[in-house]
Amino acid sequence: MNGEKAQVDARELFEALRDHTGPDVFATVVEPWLGRAAGGYRQELVEGVGRLGEYAVAGSDEQCVELLWELYALSRVSDVLLLAFQPRTDEDEPWAATVTMAQYLELFTRLGMTPFEESPVFDPFLHEIVEVEQAEDPDEPIRVTEVVWPGLWFGHLLFGRAGVRVRAGVRHAERGVADRAPLYWTYRRRHRPTVDESMGWGSNSQWRTGFRVDLRTADGYELNVFGGGDIDDTEGFTDASLTPRERRELLRHRCLLRRPVHVALLAATPRWQEDLYPFRGHLRIPTA
Repeated sequence: MNGEKAQVDARELFEALRDHTGPDVFATVVEPWLGRAAGGYRQELVEGVGRLGEYAVAGSDEQCVELLWELYALSRVSDVLLLAFQPRTDEDEPWAATVTMAQYLELFTRLGMTPFEESPVFDPFLHEIVEVEQAEDPDEPIRVTEVVWPGLWFGHLLFGRAGVRVRAGVRHAERGVADRAPLYWTYRRRHRPTVDESMGWGSNSQWRTGFRVDLRTADGYELNVFGGGDIDDTEGFTDASLTPRERRELLRHRCLLRRPVHVALLAATPRWQEDLYPFRGHLRIPTA
């Protein structure tokens, strides 16, 4: 990202939203930022995202790395604006800047993204589990019962999954785990812990975090394109006590779905749920 980046970027928007205390944050903060982003910034963003398939084949370069940093910063903006639509907890949410869903969608559609909600079946590529209704039949598959917030496509890049409430048997998704265990590749959620690679870094270094790239291709889905390692290679994980199925589910859903088979062994390590470190895994899912 070059050109107008010195005048407008997503970190600037995030920090302005964070510091805003008055009414109507969209008109006061978002609209002026969008006005300045309408030129070179938006164009570079759209063109860069269009080249992600080439980068996936040839490898990333400096421009690609900067694009992934910028997409990560935009994902932070999305995360904090979605807080208002998430289940409340006993703890107060300190984030003050809120927008309507129409305003949220306007922000991202004016940057070139396309919202989506409907899908005939639950798909972890497209859907993030927000709440689980536990079915009596433990073998009942996961199905969507309500869309809480829409997802966002950016060309062939999945920018954000749709948040959904689901019904499922415990052998497919366990209430209290699939909807409350740490969510990876995510900056913030109101109702559950989150883990991304920015955490633990300084105020500037944290913004050098790459966005997770999930692409829709002619042959299927490519998950975590720049992760590098095969998801079935346990070396990429801090703890190899997850089963192959659990590792794949963690990459696909970005969280655990059930208590792991070896939960007693894992639980001997403090904060084991936050330290699984699936960020180096890559998975290709062919079209059925």
